Amino acid sequence: MQYEGKVYRPWMEAESILIQTTIGCTINTCTFCSMFRDKKFRIRDIEDIFADIESARKTHPFVESIFLIDGDVMAIRAEMLIKILNKLTDTFPEIKNIALYAGYNNIRRKSVNDLIAMRKAGLTMVYAGLESGDAVVLEQINKGMTPAHVVEGANMIKEAGIRLLASFIFGLGGKTRSKEHIEATTNILNLTQPEEIAPMGLAIQPGTELEQDVASGKFVRATPLQILEEEKYLLDNLNFETFYWGDHGNNIATMRGWLPKDQARFKNHIVDNIKNNPITQDNVIQTFSW
Repeated sequence: MQYEGKVYRPWMEAESILIQTTIGCTINTCTFCSMFRDKKFRIRDIEDIFADIESARKTHPFVESIFLIDGDVMAIRAEMLIKILNKLTDTFPEIKNIALYAGYNNIRRKSVNDLIAMRKAGLTMVYAGLESGDAVVLEQINKGMTPAHVVEGANMIKEAGIRLLASFIFGLGGKTRSKEHIEATTNILNLTQPEEIAPMGLAIQPGTELEQDVASGKFVRATPLQILEEEKYLLDNLNFETFYWGDHGNNIATMRGWLPKDQARFKNHIVDNIKNNPITQDNVIQTFSW
């Protein structure tokens, strides 16, 4: 199997086989992200993708989960993506889960019928970077989408019967927009009700515009206490059933489980950290680059 450049996958896909179908990211302008800055976006030739799938079959006798990389695999035209999914299910008849990265805008560029066809071909989940529900924050980070785009894309995925995991970032509003950021993010999650959500603490990635903004003072990072308060607000106000992946390595208080089943326990854990964790006395949270 051939991989080009650095390879990234969600932490919850650690056991999945990775098949590179795109190179880089269609957006690649987000101020906080440097994952694909060394690559120019393109879609791999389908023959090369198929060759990697066949290679994976030779070396893995039993595969239940596959994750398609790089960023925004949903940018591939529907007909080609369905061929890739059919190749996967034909090659791995035992497969249970096929997931991929998808930008909300490229979801919107498909039809619901396209998405339904993808589900029937084997696609079970898409991972979409929400980052924030606040229109101001989305504009500041150059995400290239609006809250309305998020709602439209999420509704299309839901109508197609594909699971959605929405990831977002505590602290992305900085010190001065923490309240607006978490309130708007919580609201849009309640509106779209993704089947899974994955919050993570903001990490300043080397070489990004956000790193420059921190150095110049244009962006002042939220304090650890603010980040814990953001998570408390989220858990106080989420009102739908979802799986909570709150165990990213950059989170202060890690926890994972079902909401609302585990919601009270998670809130107690956050409150305990707010009261007793010495990190709340720090001005800046110590996080790690991806």
